Amino acid sequence: MFKKNLTTRILPILAVAAVLFFTGCSKNKENTVMNDPQTPPASGNNDYETAMFAAGCFWHVEAVFTETPGVISTTVGYTGGTTENPTYKMVCTDKTGHAETVQVVFDPNRISYAQLLDVFWGLHDPTQLNRQGPDVGSQYRSVIFYYNEQQRQAALDSKAKLGASGKFSRLVVTQIVPAGDFYRAEEYHQQYYKKHGYTCAP
Repeated sequence: MFKKNLTTRILPILAVAAVLFFTGCSKNKENTVMNDPQTPPASGNNDYETAMFAAGCFWHVEAVFTETPGVISTTVGYTGGTTENPTYKMVCTDKTGHAETVQVVFDPNRISYAQLLDVFWGLHDPTQLNRQGPDVGSQYRSVIFYYNEQQRQAALDSKAKLGASGKFSRLVVTQIVPAGDFYRAEEYHQQYYKKHGYTCAP
């Protein structure tokens, strides 16, 4: 439902590609580490929890989670790589190992982690390796970054359930790995849909 609503409001993919070329990879701003590898960032409320997902272009992923009831805040950035303080221009080279990622702070009293996983599976094709739609490269891979054993087990169970459902004829290739250093992306990437009214949806 969330994806359908967004799709009816986005501009053509060619326009997005032009934005990426002229503004995205031409920027070179510094980023900062948002959290210690195995510790979710402080949310300002002890009842809130943090999740982290990668599912292609982070503009689209963030837009979907932002409109999900129970989600308190979202931040786009880079994680899963080896280069410290990567910029968007560096990640665009597909040589840093990072994935375009969205960090999600949510209220577990309003939405469960399992329900967030359902949103995650529904917003992209988890059978595509290192690509979503026209976006190709390991930075667009499908990944669930877990912060604790409960999230890891929930992700494994959810992936197994999806694989056995028959929804896809191909293997689900989504990685399930521990959360590492998260580098906040440049400010012009944050809440891109709210700022510009469109995303790079596949």
